[in-house]
Amino acid sequence: MKNEVWGYARVSTKEQNLARQIEQLKEFGISERNIKCDKISGKTFNRMEYNALVGTETTAPTLREGDLLVIVSLDRLGRNYTEIKEQWNYIINVIGADIVVLDMPLLDTRQSGDNLDKRFIADLVLQILSYVAQKELENTRRRQKQGMDVMPVINGKKTSLKTGRPTGRPNAQFPDNWKDYYEKWRLGEMTATKCMEILNLKRSTFYKLIKIYEKDL
Repeated sequence: MKNEVWGYARVSTKEQNLARQIEQLKEFGISERNIKCDKISGKTFNRMEYNALVGTETTAPTLREGDLLVIVSLDRLGRNYTEIKEQWNYIINVIGADIVVLDMPLLDTRQSGDNLDKRFIADLVLQILSYVAQKELENTRRRQKQGMDVMPVINGKKTSLKTGRPTGRPNAQFPDNWKDYYEKWRLGEMTATKCMEILNLKRSTFYKLIKIYEKDL
């Protein structure tokens, strides 16, 4: 049976365009019917087309031993170092297929005869790139956390060093005459619905303000 060449493209949101990746895969020589695409968020990461290619616990992979999988960039395999490494090893060592990463020529596991140098280099570069990508992600998260930690606290709220404005949700704003209508509601002199109507408040906001107000009493 003839070995197949497959292309895989992915973007993180429905708004992003797959056209650039698809065009690069076509330029490599992959037929359109063999290009699989996912538009999926990083949060759920349910890659239906990718899972069909590599298989799941209950389905056999479309990708077979001796086939070639082509991707534009390494991060199409996963969201982080661990996932990229797992997918790389699974495709290479379990399925027995090869991988080409278009924007990194060294990541090309195709080989001839008993020459293992190319695969060794590809595995080594993968380890380095995946590690660097993961470290950069961790560093970004750490910088964001440090930035929040050093924000000055003004009136009980963390404030942006750049703008001087409070970050996060604003404090609850009580409407005029809140105390009067709160007392009428508390004493049963006026219904909650009537208070909401007069104060122009939604039901959820009205009871949220009650909770905040009573907490400070």
